[in-house]
Amino acid sequence: MSAPDITVERLGADYFQDPYSVHARLRAKRPVMPVIMPGGAPVWLVTGYAEARAALADPRLSKRMPGWHPEPDSVIASMDLHMLNTDPPDHGRLRRLVNKAFTARQVERLRPRITAITAGLLDDMADQGALGGQSEVDLLASFAFPLPITVICELLGVPPADRDDFRAWSATIVSDIPAPEVFQAHATAMARYFMALLAAKRQQPRDDLLSALLGARDDEDRLSENELVSMAFLLLVAGHETTVNLIASGMLALLLNPAELARLRADPSLTSSAVEELLRYVNPVSNATFRCAAEPLELGGVRIGRGDPVLVSLSGANRDPARFGDPDRLDLGRDSSGSWRSATASTIAWARRWPGWRPGLPSPACCRGSARSASRSRRPRCAGGRARSSTA
Repeated sequence: MSAPDITVERLGADYFQDPYSVHARLRAKRPVMPVIMPGGAPVWLVTGYAEARAALADPRLSKRMPGWHPEPDSVIASMDLHMLNTDPPDHGRLRRLVNKAFTARQVERLRPRITAITAGLLDDMADQGALGGQSEVDLLASFAFPLPITVICELLGVPPADRDDFRAWSATIVSDIPAPEVFQAHATAMARYFMALLAAKRQQPRDDLLSALLGARDDEDRLSENELVSMAFLLLVAGHETTVNLIASGMLALLLNPAELARLRADPSLTSSAVEELLRYVNPVSNATFRCAAEPLELGGVRIGRGDPVLVSLSGANRDPARFGDPDRLDLGRDSSGSWRSATASTIAWARRWPGWRPGLPSPACCRGSARSASRSRRPRCAGGRARSSTA
């Protein structure tokens, strides 16, 4: 995979503890480097901003390689047909159909309910401190995890009685460490649940996103059953995990930079730019989805062979000093426009609407254990120039 004069570097488990210093070291050599990821996957890792922009826009870097398809009746097939795993023109088709259901008006209608859920969780955290005499609360368990999963359940129209099961399945699917048989069982249960829920909403449509997706049409085109299930799965992964990671890592960054936290408390008008800067500084998911070269190409001064997997490091590009001055410094007043972020538009909208951290709340114990790893990369299935794209 490597060019003759480039040494392939094997990344150890410590990569997940501090990916930024690894990216800086690799970028100083070349913005595109061959590495072996901690899970054993050989990839071209892109850490330069300009090279990341070029890679993400290059149609020769495909998310689906010729010859690989999931088994038609498998769980993978029912969750694989979403926008993160498709190339143009299929990506554009899915986007057009989803946009007909997931409108700005519908997102805006969620605002009062999201605000109420957020306020309720913050009140519960304050009560934990006041009634239990605690000086600390667990930010992940008390706020970061329940906020997005509750919102997603309401967005999709998951009935309250089903949400405990839904949360258990979700926790497994977004976890780093489930046993394969547990993952298979919970993924199967979730896929079957979505299919049953879709059937119920066909009979009795509600004012929720799944009902809107069922009715979305583009001329005579509409989403298939597997595409509908895949879209629900995408909302879960893209809307849940990114939000959990952003809340936890963002709060940790603020606590580690008390001057910036004080600056934000003193000037709430910085909230919008603070969200953008935190998305740059602690990108909720470090890497984009895997891509594979459908044909040989040049990127960042190296030649990438057909079938080679390419991994674009969003967090690496966001710390490129060629694009952002003093990139390792948190600056809530910075113009962070142009930074790469994995959060979906809805995630960013939620983040902008969170009430500020209110005085009198116990200190969040977001350092009690680490937040769910925002830097993991799952191994691409590459063999003989074929690969399956995987969310990261």
